[in-house]
Amino acid sequence: MSSKRRSMGLFIASALAFALAPFLVSNYWLYWICLIAINVISATGLNILTGYTGLASLGQAAFMGVGAYTVALLQHYLPMPFPLALLAAGLVAATIGLLVGVPSLRVKGLYLAIATLAASVVLEFVFVNWESVTNGTKGLTLSPATFFGHALDQPAALYWVIVPTAIALVAMASNLFRTRVGRAFIAIRDRDISAEVLGIPLLRYKLMSFGLSSFYAGIAGGLWAYFFRVVTPDAFPIVMSIFFLAAIIVGGLGSISGGVIGAIFMTLVPEVLRLVFGLFTDWIPDAMAFIPSVRSIIFGTLIIGFLLFEPQGIVAIFSRLRTLRPGGRKG
Repeated sequence: MSSKRRSMGLFIASALAFALAPFLVSNYWLYWICLIAINVISATGLNILTGYTGLASLGQAAFMGVGAYTVALLQHYLPMPFPLALLAAGLVAATIGLLVGVPSLRVKGLYLAIATLAASVVLEFVFVNWESVTNGTKGLTLSPATFFGHALDQPAALYWVIVPTAIALVAMASNLFRTRVGRAFIAIRDRDISAEVLGIPLLRYKLMSFGLSSFYAGIAGGLWAYFFRVVTPDAFPIVMSIFFLAAIIVGGLGSISGGVIGAIFMTLVPEVLRLVFGLFTDWIPDAMAFIPSVRSIIFGTLIIGFLLFEPQGIVAIFSRLRTLRPGGRKG
């Protein structure tokens, strides 16, 4: 089968799966599909910054928090249609991302990661202590998003918003790297000094990458707020940023499909742990209490393991398996 026919078949199968899923699966699985789609958006944004531009960041969760608080505050003080509120969430997060990205011209690697970590701590401090705006640790609650008078208050309804948004943003990211901007990002990642010699303005494109990554995070955070309908500071901890970093490393740095696969895999890990630990509750009543610690250990182990043994992630493993099967091509 030709590559073109295979791609068309995959597209048709995906379209059918998208259209039929709400009618074939329960709300439980629609919940997980929506959560996966939100995480895919944020992971894709981080992959643009870290995987394609080579700029380390530990602030993705904080930018999601900015997006979530933006839609919550807009709903309280300046009601507007939720698509516009989502766009505003992305733009506000992108603006803050541009400010955080300023040090990227002078520092990189570990130092840049520390700078974004510091920005994340500052934003978390704002979420907690600016009580007149964020309501502090009590957080903000949201009413369901509405579309033509219909409340989107269930996963089956939100599915038609969250999943298409994720598909559109992933497609935009994929097409980005066919453009001059995307190629500039890759050139900066590979050799930033050589890219500058070739006439690529480093600060402009680094800030652009930070802005795009934060925009994706802001959209994901806005969808997260509409999905859970409550926004609190502890919803976007540092460990959540590590989660997204783990997702793109496990899935495949510098690969849009790798980021998607990684987000799906890492989102389902806690649920698999819950099912596994649930088997032991008869013998260990407080077994569920160990899940957060075990999850952190697994995330750390996966990051180290893939960096050491498969830096290109799960997507590279799939690629090799495809070439090894009968009729597959090598190389």
